Amino acid sequence: MAYFAIHCIDKPGSVELRAATRATHLDYIAALGDRVLAGGPLLGMDGVPMGSLLIIDFADRKAAIAFAADDPYAQAGLFASVAVTAWRKVFPA
Repeated sequence: MAYFAIHCIDKPGSVELRAATRATHLDYIAALGDRVLAGGPLLGMDGVPMGSLLIIDFADRKAAIAFAADDPYAQAGLFASVAVTAWRKVFPA
């Protein structure tokens, strides 16, 4: 297993869509249990969510990409962009 960072940027003007799909999105992430190292919204200068960042343990990049594509936020069309990148935990040791 390896960590992957999933970095998503919302489409402009999608605050209501994010709010409407948030509960389903959170359930989807929570189902992974302790495989989730970190997750939460990216915030604009005004403090309003404008994307998501997740760091999750997956078998490989293909599994991480599939997970990101099946995220309820992605399925609802919330994201303008999604990047999946391998990530290595260094701190804290």
